[in-house]
Amino acid sequence: MEIISREYIKPSSRTPSNLRTHKLCLFDQYVNHSYASCVHYYSMNPDINLSNSSDFDHIVSERLQLLKQSLSETLTHFYTLAGNLKDDYSVDCDDEGIYFVEARAESSLNEFLNQPNLIPLISKFVPKDGNEGNGLIAGARVGKIQVTTFACGGLAICASIAHIVADGATICFFLKCWASIASKNMEEAIFPNYNSSFLFPPVDEDPKDAAWRSLKYPFFKTGRPATRRFVFDAQSIANLKALATSSGVQNPSRSEAVSAFIFKRIMVAFKTKSGFHKPHLLSHVVNLRRKMKPSIIEYSLGNTLWHANALCTEDEVELDGLVYGMREEIAKYNGDFVKSLQGDEGFVNFRKAIKDDGEVCCKAADRVMFTSWCNFGFYDVDFGWGKPIWMSSVGWDELATTFYNFVILNDTRLRDGVEAWVLLPKEDMALLELDKELLAFATMDLSPLDI
Repeated sequence: MEIISREYIKPSSRTPSNLRTHKLCLFDQYVNHSYASCVHYYSMNPDINLSNSSDFDHIVSERLQLLKQSLSETLTHFYTLAGNLKDDYSVDCDDEGIYFVEARAESSLNEFLNQPNLIPLISKFVPKDGNEGNGLIAGARVGKIQVTTFACGGLAICASIAHIVADGATICFFLKCWASIASKNMEEAIFPNYNSSFLFPPVDEDPKDAAWRSLKYPFFKTGRPATRRFVFDAQSIANLKALATSSGVQNPSRSEAVSAFIFKRIMVAFKTKSGFHKPHLLSHVVNLRRKMKPSIIEYSLGNTLWHANALCTEDEVELDGLVYGMREEIAKYNGDFVKSLQGDEGFVNFRKAIKDDGEVCCKAADRVMFTSWCNFGFYDVDFGWGKPIWMSSVGWDELATTFYNFVILNDTRLRDGVEAWVLLPKEDMALLELDKELLAFATMDLSPLDI
């Protein structure tokens, strides 16, 4: 990997002075202080007729220029991403730009995708500005982009956004907007709104207070986790859905079936290591955007998330029982719940909800956290040369040590399967890798070219 250039891409027009300071919303103040990242991989269109190397270089150069120009236009709407973190409560939208790295890989894209273990290599595509060891501190840039060109003309585009400003849904509609502007498909462009901080105003007291710590620190771990990808194809998903269906559970989704199944297998690994069963939490991120009627926050910038915590005390629990418990907990976070967190009384209700969750958490020996990016539309991000052949998370083991017992679910390219990125302590992962029941439904570290 060779770094070709580093620069800042500024918005194509200045942000009005009255929008210079962007206040974070209440939800933003309670998320992890890290960057949320994803990488899209694009092949050179095989239908392009290249007569010589200069044609090849010209196409690559044109695409890079298009990405920069369209990004500048996109940042006019997503001006917060071109700013820097001011403190725990706000972003200085100074228009200094999004950090942009251009890199070149010596291998072809297919050579990279055929590597037996891709995860340690993916961190090379993540933009680094020298401040990674400091975490998200005042002055850190909100957004970072790296575009890596492969020897074959393929591209890897990594978007890395400060999590306290953007969640997975935000990153996805930012990328869609950028791609729509690049491909001049403006009718598909999704522009953000900035009403979250008005609906859910931030608080001036320390957001990392005792109530928040009661949820996090009982499950805090140090060291580097092990990360593996488990790919569930369409047939495996259908089989898991059938196992999860019962009189109490109708039409389980892909995310529900896979989350419950992985949680069950992780609990088996925990029991094998300790020698006996302990209560565990199945904790699932809930996207609150569409819970409100009307959905006035669907394309809001920031985090509008909650964690639904289902306590599992049974030793041998069936898949449908886990799905039922998860649904029951998620159903609590409806439109009425979201409405209760708005306005002046929002923080009081917010703290009460955290306290209630804390009472559940203290009953568990450990927690497994799930978040699903399925159905977000990451595979619809087309800059004008086709849809991505793969979309990946980043090497989460390179990030904060709090990312343990963590599972992120992505679509597969045809969107009929699920790719699960699982982070566990190394001794637990060693047991999960040998789990015959898990491997009967999923393939570990399958090449994206074979999905």
